[in-house]
Amino acid sequence: MIVTVVIDTNLLVSAFLKPFSNAAAILRLVLDEKVILAYDLRILLEYEEVLKRKEFSFDAVKIKYFINYIKFKGMAVNPAAISCSLPDKDDSIFLEAAVASEAACLITGNLKYFPAKLCEGVKVITPAEFLKVIR
Repeated sequence: MIVTVVIDTNLLVSAFLKPFSNAAAILRLVLDEKVILAYDLRILLEYEEVLKRKEFSFDAVKIKYFINYIKFKGMAVNPAAISCSLPDKDDSIFLEAAVASEAACLITGNLKYFPAKLCEGVKVITPAEFLKVIR
């Protein structure tokens, strides 16, 4: 069964930095079309902006390939604003996309930024937790 998920930018950074990490395993599931990544334009822009930061020195071709892949194979959504205030307001785009796409979960390495009581019923889990469920 293919599931739809939303992934926080920190997971992408971890995947690019550590190719044998849980985050990288999730990215491979996306690229192997075993998991559908839900997104909106704001998420794509954040992914691209963060991955292109000089501090990381990631391969620009790989970044472009990934962004284009998501545009082509991912699930584009047009989410409504959420009514709650997350600890980091910039993270609301991920929760909004998860709600709009009815994603199975939102995957992040920063659970503290997504308190369950504020997540409107969206399941927020770590990469390790997701891999336990999906495998």
